[in-house]
Amino acid sequence: MTPNQFCENKLKTSGSNFSLSFIFLKPMQRQAMTALYAFCREVDDIVDHANNPEVAHTKLLWWKTEIAQLFANKASHPITQALQESLEHYPLEQQYFLDIISGMMMDLNKSRYENFSELKQYCYYAASAVGLLSIEIMGYQKQHQQSLKRYAIKLGIALQLTNILRDVKEDYERQRVYLPQEDFRNFSLQSEQISIHNQTDKFNDFFKFQSQRILGYYQQAYDSLPDSERSAQRMGLMMAAVYRQLLQKIMNKNYPVLSYRVSLNPFYKLWLIWKTARNEQK
Repeated sequence: MTPNQFCENKLKTSGSNFSLSFIFLKPMQRQAMTALYAFCREVDDIVDHANNPEVAHTKLLWWKTEIAQLFANKASHPITQALQESLEHYPLEQQYFLDIISGMMMDLNKSRYENFSELKQYCYYAASAVGLLSIEIMGYQKQHQQSLKRYAIKLGIALQLTNILRDVKEDYERQRVYLPQEDFRNFSLQSEQISIHNQTDKFNDFFKFQSQRILGYYQQAYDSLPDSERSAQRMGLMMAAVYRQLLQKIMNKNYPVLSYRVSLNPFYKLWLIWKTARNEQK
C-alpha cells in the first residue's frame, strides 16, 4: 500500500463532511487535502481512543517529532510520506501542524474551559490551523494573504463552535464540556445540568447566545474573503454552507442538543456542497 493509498483509506472510512468537498478539487489538491485530513484524523483518533492518557500523550509527542522529520525530508509514517509530496507543491508551514497536535493535547489535559478566550484558543488549534494549511493548498493572490488568513481563522472557529454546540450531550457523556463555564454562570446555569436533559428557558437563552456568537464568526469569515478569491477558496465555502445550515437547523428546532445530536441528511449535504461549488465557480 502506498502512502497516498493509506491516506485515501482514512478518508473513505471517516464519513466526514470534510471529505465530501474533495470531489470538486484538482488531483494535486485532492492528494494534499487527503493527506492533511489523514493527519488530522490520525492524531484525533489518538485522543478519542485513549484508554491511557500517558500513552496518548507519548504518541502525540512522537507525532511532533515526526512533523520535524517531515520538514527535514525524513518522514517515516505513510501519512507524513504523503504530506512530503504536498510540501513539494504547496508552502505549508510546520507550525500549523504542531498547532493541530497542541489542540489534541488540550483535549487530553483539559475537560472544561473557563471563558471564551480559552475556548477560542482551542478552536484555533483544532480547526483554524487546518484552515490555514488548506488555503495554501487552494491557492490565493499574494496581496490577499492577510485577508485569507483572517478568513481561515474565523471560519475555523465558526466550524468548531458549530460542532461543539451540536455535540453538547455527546461530549458531556465523555466528561468534556467545551462551552465556557463563565457563560453557564452568566445564565444562572451549571454545566452539570446538561445531564438532566431538561430544556429550560435558561438553556434556550444560553444556546441562543452561543448561536449568535457562532453566526458572528461565520459573518467575519465571509467579510474577510475577497470576492476575487471565492472561487479558489470554494472548498471552505462548501464546508461553511453545510455547517451553517446545521446551525440553522439546531436553531429552528429550538436547540434540542441536550436530547440528541442534530444532523443533516447526507444527500442534502451533498446538494449544499454541489450548489456552493456551482455558484462559486468562475
